[in-house]
Amino acid sequence: MLKKEEVLLIIYFIAIIFFLVVFVVIFFIAFQRRKNRFLIERLEAQQKFKEELANSQLEIQEQTFKNIAWELHDNVGQLLSVANLQLNMLMNAPSEKTRDQIKETKEVIVATVEEVRSLSKTLNTEVVLNNGLIKSIKVELERFNRLNFLQTELKIEGHELTLKSEDEIFIFRIVQEFFSNVIKHARANKLFVHLYYKKDNLEITISDDGVGFDTEQKKFSSGLQNMKSRAELIGAQFELNSKIGEGTTLLIIYSYPFDE
Repeated sequence: MLKKEEVLLIIYFIAIIFFLVVFVVIFFIAFQRRKNRFLIERLEAQQKFKEELANSQLEIQEQTFKNIAWELHDNVGQLLSVANLQLNMLMNAPSEKTRDQIKETKEVIVATVEEVRSLSKTLNTEVVLNNGLIKSIKVELERFNRLNFLQTELKIEGHELTLKSEDEIFIFRIVQEFFSNVIKHARANKLFVHLYYKKDNLEITISDDGVGFDTEQKKFSSGLQNMKSRAELIGAQFELNSKIGEGTTLLIIYSYPFDE
């Protein structure tokens, strides 16, 4: 039989070992939690930096659009108007052929002034906000129809609601970027735009009947990256599908909230 002192000594050592094990386990758990918290904070900081960088880039782009809009409306539009006035002074030319040529030139200049001013409105953020998303899209589509770029169709379902101002701008810029790509690359005849105001989200589908493209080859293009960045910043679902010879379709699903 063990003596009482030996039993107490064994219990004492067991207790020490137990507390050491508990201390090591607690220390390890605390270390892991601190490590995980540090990793999460670093990821959040990186994500915040990316978002701030993207926001800064987009703010610069919006300011650039606004400056271009002012230049188009104030300077280019003014110069064209002056040219139109000068042509009015030449309308008294003695030659009928010359008068006809001047008249045709005047008509071209007047049409150009209208298009420049229409384009300047779609580039100016303040004008887009005043018009709202639907009217801004209509202005773009009407311009395409007027210039015979392609046939357009706009379908609106559900009850129109006003989006948050910054989100509305981002959505319109995504749509505008898609329109620009259609005009420059798609060689399409028809463009269809569908806005569906559902209970929980706004679903926008845009499709063309153009030549299409390989999305894998174009996934790093600046235009596509700009559209994706804007969608990510407002938490919208973004899908772009295209096949060579089968046209292109863009899907944007924007979840509310709206401004009250």
